[in-house]
Amino acid sequence: MKYRGSSSFSHHQADKIGVLVTNLGTPEAPTKKALKPYLKEFLSDPRVVEVPRLLWSLILNGVILRFRPKRSAEAYKTVWTDRGSPLLFHTEDQAKGIEAKLKETWGEDIVVDFAMRYGSPAISDVIERMLEKGVRKMLVLPLYPQYSASTTASTFDALAKDFTQRRWLPELRFVTHYHDYPPFIEAAAKRIERHWNEHGRADKLLFSYHGIPLRYLKNGDPYHCECYKTSRLLAERLGLKQDEYLTTFQSRFGREEWLQPYTDMTMKALPKKGIKSVQVFCPGFSADCLETIEEIGEENREYFMESGGERYEYISALNAEPDHIAALTELVNTHLQGWSVEKMTEQRQALADKVEKQTLPYSEEGK
Repeated sequence: MKYRGSSSFSHHQADKIGVLVTNLGTPEAPTKKALKPYLKEFLSDPRVVEVPRLLWSLILNGVILRFRPKRSAEAYKTVWTDRGSPLLFHTEDQAKGIEAKLKETWGEDIVVDFAMRYGSPAISDVIERMLEKGVRKMLVLPLYPQYSASTTASTFDALAKDFTQRRWLPELRFVTHYHDYPPFIEAAAKRIERHWNEHGRADKLLFSYHGIPLRYLKNGDPYHCECYKTSRLLAERLGLKQDEYLTTFQSRFGREEWLQPYTDMTMKALPKKGIKSVQVFCPGFSADCLETIEEIGEENREYFMESGGERYEYISALNAEPDHIAALTELVNTHLQGWSVEKMTEQRQALADKVEKQTLPYSEEGK
């Protein structure tokens, strides 16, 4: 096997620490043509759909990819902006915000970039770009507060696949979750409080998380537990009583049972129980995207209002708000503890000169 090297490698290159921020992904355009390869990559991931591969390939290629790209494209058109996909530009803004704060401490020794698990910019391409800049220690921060094999572990799979093909691997640290990280809880609570200060409170506050199949929980995935812990910590910080908030799960797909209670079914049932006003916050989404803007902001609003509700408000995700950037930066700095970069000393400079001029074999200089 031929391992990938660096096209512009130089022994004179100064070492740097890299922070790779990742999120789920997005199509390149809100069109059927762009949605088909994106959905195929996403739904072909065995971490996302744990079904025997041959059976799933027949379903995916024979049914889903024939009809879903068009429907998904119509939904994406409703959230697309002049900057493109909300998830893409919010993640880019988050990476830039983290980089700006980290440079206050690390200066030019730090490199921050972002990538998408599915679609573009691809994880492999961004790793290549970071290594070209001299990154020799890399921290990866998937922007999933709650761990799930279908999200966080899938990101690690993409990293591992890339690294198996490289000649020189960076030191690696990987953040698996931050669902109970105090600065994150504080940033989310402040976001809700700002909404309350401007609009007042509703009868009920819903914390809606992306769902996963119930059998994933039964097979040991901690996602369900981490979602409930995030909700509990937020409720405690906000001073909410147990009957003043709910935890629900959205975005189910297919016919099997997923984590319950379902957000959409809850919206249809609440007005019949006398709950006429609700506010919804999504603590599992670090950035606004199709699932928050369209599914929560529009689709579930219709379910609630058509069922007799009178007031419905979606509280936007943390995105690149200062409190969120500060929390993520603090999280990064916590995981960077003990790391430093190797400076270009005179001895190393002389060694690099000799190696690049090929005056001595590299092994001789190492003696």
